[in-house]
Amino acid sequence: MALIELQNEGEDVASEIKSELKKLTLELERTEMQTLLAGEHDASSAILTIHPGAGGTESQDWAEMLMRMYLRWAEEHEYRTEVTDYQAGDEAGVKSVTFLVEGDFAYGYLSAEIGVHRLVRISPFDAGARRHTSFASVFVTPEIEDDVEINVDEKDLRIDTYRSSGAGGQHVNVTDSAVRITHLPTGVVVQCQNERSQHRNKDTAMKILRSKLFELEMEKRREELQDVENTKAEIGWGSQIRSYVLHPYRMVKDHRTLVEKGNVDPILDGDLDEFILAFLKEKSRKKHQAESAQHSQS
Repeated sequence: MALIELQNEGEDVASEIKSELKKLTLELERTEMQTLLAGEHDASSAILTIHPGAGGTESQDWAEMLMRMYLRWAEEHEYRTEVTDYQAGDEAGVKSVTFLVEGDFAYGYLSAEIGVHRLVRISPFDAGARRHTSFASVFVTPEIEDDVEINVDEKDLRIDTYRSSGAGGQHVNVTDSAVRITHLPTGVVVQCQNERSQHRNKDTAMKILRSKLFELEMEKRREELQDVENTKAEIGWGSQIRSYVLHPYRMVKDHRTLVEKGNVDPILDGDLDEFILAFLKEKSRKKHQAESAQHSQS
């Protein structure tokens, strides 16, 4: 109201009004998204892992572009992030990266990003300037707090220490205290090389391990509910959830919701809320549809 009064008095406050409207719009979008997040762990922080597909440098560079996109999204939403494992690519990009996104509803939002992401562009690594298609997978699990029952028996663990690669630049500290933990019964492997303290690296790796084991338990429950086939279809390596086309035209299209955006640069800079909101709405719609069908049969 104060800005409107100033404008009525002849003051030039148009830019301030636009800024306030932008903040209000963002807040309304966040509120709308949170109403769609009713899952048991949707309010949790998230652990996000990105792996490049086949294709060497091309897909490794694409994986790093995705990492930057999600870190910028998290920054815009005022989430704290911490890269816990960073394996640099041979020439560029990353072979693997895992980072924490800490804050309310981070998992609920980022679960919309689970799956394969496809990039089409003129390769900056191809001397012939040919068009290339690259793939990278994104996987997200909730950060499990200490009060959640995930039993990990010490005798089921193999714990190895090694020297950090140091290839992550600002993303990783060069130390001799990196930790790799293998959960022998499941084959799940996690590692952390972010801290100079071996003890802190072990604590972080154990937290990630517990989250991944929790996700395995959740998958078992989904199998019991006969939902596992749909889940596998969504995250299968050959079935991308979203395409990012930079050549011969520019467009980002989500194949689950059919949302399309022609302005690619802001999206690669972290402007993902429209895609996330559309996915959450579609997920909610399908859930209500399934519940209605179940009620009508009983």
